Amino acid sequence: MQTQPQTQIQTQNQTQNQTQNHASAAGTVLCEDGLRRPPWAARDPLLREYYDTEWGVPVRDEAGLFERLVLEGFQSGLSWVTILRKRPAFREAFAGFSPDAVAAFTEDDVARLMSDERIVRNRRKIDAAIANARAVVALRSEGGLGELIWSYRPETTPQPRTADEVPSRSPESEALAKELKRRGFSFVGPVTVFALMEAIGVVDTHLVDSHRRGSSGVWTGGAATPEGAG
Repeated sequence: MQTQPQTQIQTQNQTQNQTQNHASAAGTVLCEDGLRRPPWAARDPLLREYYDTEWGVPVRDEAGLFERLVLEGFQSGLSWVTILRKRPAFREAFAGFSPDAVAAFTEDDVARLMSDERIVRNRRKIDAAIANARAVVALRSEGGLGELIWSYRPETTPQPRTADEVPSRSPESEALAKELKRRGFSFVGPVTVFALMEAIGVVDTHLVDSHRRGSSGVWTGGAATPEGAG
């Protein structure tokens, strides 16, 4: 299952768009604003904004992590830009992604969500979001979701020069997925979890000559080791 745009969009008309956007041999695209981005972030304005302002930026707060975890689950089988376009509706439908509020959802709420044409109406994914909210609440007595996820930050991060060099999973994502499932989470396979780790800055898979490489502050510049390590 391909989950993040870096892996799911890279093959869509890539050759044509690289030619049109002056792609470098390293895999990034030189955009009209003079900045280099991976092919998936060089075309759609919404994806570009997401890449420039959100993707790879550290997220540690519970609600923010819960939102991203839920959206990763809903994205399965769909394009990421579809989820971004629906995100405002998701936020409204899921009570601002408050874990407490979603954990208290009833069958009436499930029926409401299943009839909401603005979101992805998939019963298994809706049930998973509610179950995950309850698992998030249960984690609070043991440090919380943020502490758990960030405890799986690897000692090094990938240094991809092309989209093909970006991994789709890692030993850490496999271990974290296993732990999340043990704690009652659903739709948290190792590929989905790695995509989450990319999105929230636990790993830095920006292409090395992208203007966003190292922007998280967790991994400095092109470095493969965390800020302050060594």
